[in-house]
Amino acid sequence: RYFQAKPLESWKLIKEIFYDFFGKARPNAAHQGLATLEERGLLSAIITQNIDNLHQDAGSKEIYEFHGTSHTLICSACQHKYPAAEFDLNLLPPLCPNCSEILKPDFIFFGEAIPEPAMSLSLRETEKADVFLLIGTTGEIMPASQLPILAKKKGAKIIEINIAPSNYTNQITDIFIQEKATVGVNNLVKTLKKQV
Repeated sequence: RYFQAKPLESWKLIKEIFYDFFGKARPNAAHQGLATLEERGLLSAIITQNIDNLHQDAGSKEIYEFHGTSHTLICSACQHKYPAAEFDLNLLPPLCPNCSEILKPDFIFFGEAIPEPAMSLSLRETEKADVFLLIGTTGEIMPASQLPILAKKKGAKIIEINIAPSNYTNQITDIFIQEKATVGVNNLVKTLKKQV
């Protein structure tokens, strides 16, 4: 509701955090390792809560952005979507070329629904997973936090890579790798290279 009431103030903050600061981020070894696993047929999809497009930048193809993406903007009036790169975010707020209403980033704000088709595709992948990798999550954000639990109920083995135990570690995790994502994913890729 704050965004609708104060779009200029909202956009100034959004731009600073998600486009100026996080917009400079580049894929790391964890993103690249997951892309390698996908390329080798060992990873069918990535379900991410991140909105930064780094999995795509690393080369992954099947990505379900559970919370949306900062790389597109959406008009809440006419629902048109546009690449964020097409707009000069120094001129705020950006306006829809189709209807002149204010655009918002195509990621969810508190209280908004998980976007489709990300929700249904994430559920589909979760239900059919043999192995479910949990990487760098505390397991506290609903409804995303329910996906690993659903995977476990459907028979998946849970491999968790985290710097510290999470809400999942003692409940559903089968293998816990206590490392940073970059180190843990890299070690997993090396191990799988030897065995496959």
